[in-house]
Amino acid sequence: MLKGKDLLSIHDLSSDEVYEILDLAKVLKTKQKAGIEHPMLKGKTLGMIFQKSSTRTRVSFETGMYQLGGTALFLSDRDLQIGRGEPIADTARVLSRYLDGIMIRTFAHSDVEEFAKYADVPVINALTDLLHPCQVLTDLLTAQEHKGKELKGLKLAYIGDGNNMTHSLMYGCAKVGMHFAAATPAGYEPDAAVTRQATEDAAQTGGSITVVHDIYEAARDADILYTDVWASMGQEAEREARKAIFKDYQINKELLKVADKRAIVMHCLPAHRGEEITADVLEANAAVIFDEAENRLHAQKAIMALTMGN
Repeated sequence: MLKGKDLLSIHDLSSDEVYEILDLAKVLKTKQKAGIEHPMLKGKTLGMIFQKSSTRTRVSFETGMYQLGGTALFLSDRDLQIGRGEPIADTARVLSRYLDGIMIRTFAHSDVEEFAKYADVPVINALTDLLHPCQVLTDLLTAQEHKGKELKGLKLAYIGDGNNMTHSLMYGCAKVGMHFAAATPAGYEPDAAVTRQATEDAAQTGGSITVVHDIYEAARDADILYTDVWASMGQEAEREARKAIFKDYQINKELLKVADKRAIVMHCLPAHRGEEITADVLEANAAVIFDEAENRLHAQKAIMALTMGN
């Protein structure tokens, strides 16, 4: 179903397509762990455009292409004429003549949408300021591993900034029938249009979307608690101001008391211990959080295999 398609937002996927990615990710993870070769993209080349740096994104995509039998090319602003003013449309059309797929990690979501409009090969959104779909597909895979394959009916509570992670978690939870609750400071709520779309998606699957300011209200009876850094990349100038605004938006032992007693904690990393999450809670949930980090590899391999494969 995904062959030749772009992956810009989980909102664009059907529930069946989300599960198609998760199911293949599990198969590929099993094969990789068993040392079984799986060259589904033999002879294929992925171009990786980075305007925002990342540890997990680069290593997982590059390693994933190698394990699938293909090749990945790292392309920074310094490597492309786009960094010297070439229009996105022209760059997309040129790279489509050379590559079998393009992955982009950048700031403006509109840049990825324009790239996909003019590219003739699948375009994968590896992060924009609006969305982070690859991370959330990874999170759903991790939730299945730790909470059971049936995600429908589970509650995920997100604590922190209404950012790109919040938006994609909304879409992801909605597509699989989960209940999503976000707690953010006033003025830092998720985008209204995203909230509306996710609410509409959730109505089709039996899930729900809630946005509040009280962290205890959001976390009550949650099966999964989730957080992210208070200041994302590009917001460094706001870091000190945000520390004051977000100081009460922390996952700690007190918050865990109102969640389900079997609740797990997730974090997309990197983590700032003592800010959005306490060190003791992170270490107590390290097995889940670092499974989550590893699963970037497996989920993204599934995305690449399904969109770029024959």
